[in-house]
Formats: sequence, structure tokens, C-alpha cells
Amino acid sequence: MRIAIIGAGNVGQALAGAWAKAGHRVQFGLRDPDGGKYRHIPAAQRSTPDAAAAAAEVIVLAIPWPATEAAIRQLGDLKGKIVIDCTNPLTSGPGGLALALGFEVSGGERLAGWAKGASVFKTLNQTGAENMAKASAFALKPAMFVAGDEEQGKRRVMQLVGDLGFEPLDAGPLKQARLLEPLAMLWIDQALVRGRGRDFAFALARRG
Repeated sequence: MRIAIIGAGNVGQALAGAWAKAGHRVQFGLRDPDGGKYRHIPAAQRSTPDAAAAAAEVIVLAIPWPATEAAIRQLGDLKGKIVIDCTNPLTSGPGGLALALGFEVSGGERLAGWAKGASVFKTLNQTGAENMAKASAFALKPAMFVAGDEEQGKRRVMQLVGDLGFEPLDAGPLKQARLLEPLAMLWIDQALVRGRGRDFAFALARRG
């Protein structure tokens, strides 16, 4: 598939490398594609966000939550596009990181309201970038839930998730992002607060 990744941080680069190995065509959408900070990315893989989105079948948002609304506006017409939302609506307070949204609306649902005409899916938000790059290295295949409303698009997204080495699991409609974003917070808490480290992921264990 032709994939546009908006953002070239740890998550974006991890996904790009793994999908390229799986045979997908990846383009980064960057605000300053010719800037010096992106020289490590081949020039043929760098373009502006709107150009990358226009040429792609699937658009992946791999940016901090506060930047998502402005980023969506830069992408142009998203009608008929698949948008994968990897973000988590995080805020920082006296107790550390917390979710800015949750009970009545999720970040994924809020993003879908901005991305008019697109099919939005919440996934690839439930573990760290290192695990996205090396999902196939786990002894037990790590789980990755996918929430979204449009079934044909969901099958394509689940294929992409599987190509990374995860076990893709259907979490239901997009409103289930209200469950997946707190799951991401659990991973963050275990990794960074409880001292478990970043080299673990959630998996689905079945009785024999």
C-alpha cells in the first residue's frame, strides 16, 4: 500500500522502517521536508503533508496529540482516505501524565470530527515505538487492537498492523478508542513509572 506518515519522530520512523521491509511504499509528510533535521530520511521519501496525503491510500498520524487538529487541516481533502490515529490525548498535571479526554469522547473520535470524509481508525497507540519496529521479535505475538467504523477499511488497517508483526484484534467501532487510549496509559505507567521498561507489550493468551 501507499502510506503517508505524518511526523518523523520515533513512532513514525519505526512504522516506516517496518512497513518498508514488508513491501509497502512509505512517504513522510513534513512541515519542512528539506530541513536539516530530516537529512537522514531519503529525499524521495520526504514531502509536505498535503502532497504525501494526496498520493497515499492510508495516512498515519504519528505526532503529539496537541498537533493533531492543525495537522489535519494541512492535509487537504481526506474524502475516501483511511486515517490511522496513533496518538494519545495526553496532558501533564501535578500527578504526571493523564488523559485529556475519556468518558464522553476519545481522541480518536475527536480526530474523526476534524477529518471530514475520512475513515478513521484508532490503533498503534498501545505500545512504544521500539516495539513497533521489532514486533516480530517477541516470543509471543504482541496484540494490537484496532477500533473503527468502516469494515472494508478496517480489514486493510488490520493487514497493515499484521504486517508489522502484531496480532491485529478488532476492538469494535471507533468509540472503543475510549478503551484503547487508557490501555496506552497503562503501558506508559508500567514502562516508565513502575520500572518495567519499554521492551514489553500486551499479548492475548489462550487456553489450550
